Amino acid sequence: MKQQHAFHRYTTLLSLLSVAQQAFTQSPPTISPPDQPTHPGQPGTFEIIGNSLVSAQQMFLGRADKVYLLDKVENNPAQINGHPAWGSEYRLSDNGQRAMEVTTNSFCAGGNLLGNGTWLSVGGNQAVTYGGSPADVQDGSSGPYRDADGRKSLRMITPCDNDDCQWTTSPFQIEQRWYPSVETLEDGSIIILGGCKNGGYVNDAGQNNPTYEFFPPTGPSITSPFLENTLPANLYPLTWLLPSGKLLVQATWSTILLDRTTKLETKLDDMPDAVRTYPASAGTVMMPLSPANNWTATIMFCGGSNIAVDQWTSPDFIISSQPASTSCVTIQPDVSKSYLKTDPLPERRSMANFILLPDGKLLCLNGARTGTAGYGNVSWAIGTSYADDPVMTPVLYDPTKPAGSRWSSEGFQASTVPRMYHSSATLLADGSVLIGGSNPNSDYNVGPSVKYPTEYRTERFFPSYYNKRRPQPKGLISQLSYGGQPFNVYLDSDDLGGDVRNVQNATVAIVRTGYATHAMNMGQRMVILESTYTGYSSNNTATLHVSQVPPNPAIIAPGPAFMFVVVNGVPSVGVLVMIGSGTIGTQAILPIGSTPASTIVRNGSGGAAVGGTTNDGVGAGNRKANGVRARSATPACILILAWLLAVVVAV
Repeated sequence: MKQQHAFHRYTTLLSLLSVAQQAFTQSPPTISPPDQPTHPGQPGTFEIIGNSLVSAQQMFLGRADKVYLLDKVENNPAQINGHPAWGSEYRLSDNGQRAMEVTTNSFCAGGNLLGNGTWLSVGGNQAVTYGGSPADVQDGSSGPYRDADGRKSLRMITPCDNDDCQWTTSPFQIEQRWYPSVETLEDGSIIILGGCKNGGYVNDAGQNNPTYEFFPPTGPSITSPFLENTLPANLYPLTWLLPSGKLLVQATWSTILLDRTTKLETKLDDMPDAVRTYPASAGTVMMPLSPANNWTATIMFCGGSNIAVDQWTSPDFIISSQPASTSCVTIQPDVSKSYLKTDPLPERRSMANFILLPDGKLLCLNGARTGTAGYGNVSWAIGTSYADDPVMTPVLYDPTKPAGSRWSSEGFQASTVPRMYHSSATLLADGSVLIGGSNPNSDYNVGPSVKYPTEYRTERFFPSYYNKRRPQPKGLISQLSYGGQPFNVYLDSDDLGGDVRNVQNATVAIVRTGYATHAMNMGQRMVILESTYTGYSSNNTATLHVSQVPPNPAIIAPGPAFMFVVVNGVPSVGVLVMIGSGTIGTQAILPIGSTPASTIVRNGSGGAAVGGTTNDGVGAGNRKANGVRARSATPACILILAWLLAVVVAV
């Protein structure tokens, strides 16, 4: 009996030691070095690359070569299964496309990414017929479009490299929501907030859905006093998960911190200058989180429109002539309740798209100088558009420049395609930006007399770095953990431009491109990983010693993202990696492995080997990651082994 007990202790110890060994020594597979971009492009310009099958009201980058588009149900020329398509897949390598069956109406849905790599399109509109009128039958069994009511739908797709992946509809139904917001949480689940039940230009008390819920479901929806009291411009409430684990939520003129655990809503200062939520539709973004700012969230809002609460529904409100705002403000809600003003936009804009570029700069494109999102058959509409005077030239925000000089359009040409209501944009893996959509019409509407038609022309925009020789780093890993052992990335002389000192300006950026719709990219986020370097002057090569993702999943939620290595402002082509476990659930938090101090070796040379990690020396790994202090992995191993022995003794 004693022998059996001893043997049980022994086998248990071996099992636990195996777990510890995997946690501290096992490295994910490395990825083949990224190539140079294959698509030619002229920096600072737009290129029309073709027509999409559906108008890109919503889009997201699902794989390096695949973008998925969703439209509202309308009479698109592209057909599938005997009815117009409102979903498609766009293959970037050859501009190949395929129509996709979606079944329920995705008009003005929200969306985001689960921690297991599945994308969601959430909510939508009722089934419609010609002209966007409500269909007599709501189950999709008849009618010209064969669409079913999408207001309670969760549409799901897990992107794939071949043509096998398809949209499916979850058997679970959410509450009835049109214009909901969706944000991914620390465990890879999502929170779904707000929306209305039936639609309209703005929300009202008779159809407001002032609640939030979760998927996978955790119970009944929870009423939000904030969403009850921010009518009428609280559709698509602007929402971000913060490193504190709380949520910043902004609508109309009000702002709160939401603690979803306690359901407590803490009021912050009111929004200055302009309404930023739909349909005023400012450009909004969380700026890059980095070691330099201790991964502190700064949210920026630019543009929108200064519209009083009672003005939205006034019969005298001529929306199309309402000037958009130039105001830009920021807030650090984990630090302060107050907004700060920053450089204003060079031109008035509503419906601007903000795209985080891997070099840390922010691209602003699309939008209008007057009016707001929306359409309708009213006398003052431009056709049916509630906006006019499109802004065609993009502008770049550089947060490293002195105040007063952060915006610039130097070297940028204007697009030839107006992009206003129902347009979208997303970063691509090669660092260019895909732009599509624009459709202020109730149904398919094209022709020479239509000023703002249903738009299918699809463009790429090429940032200033596009034609420069890209780094082709070796040693990138396919999966990142929250904390854990660092990994080595190897840069050769070409990657460093023949000068080893350029490694001092090398970073590793993780970018989640987001679910683009209605001047938002829900879930868009950029995190700079902490790193040190060893450079070798004899052959101008270097090794980056790169820490894992900070040990706080609220900094960036689990799930797929793109990894870029940036040298002197020039990014590699991004590679798709998995952050966290690849499953929905509590993520493992590991001690931070240390990295050696940065140095350039004057005599000696580095290799271009792939793999290996380092934990010797004292590097930059002693920084706090929003309250989580970095620790050396070796002492942590000793502590864990001691704990394991204690467990075994107790067995």
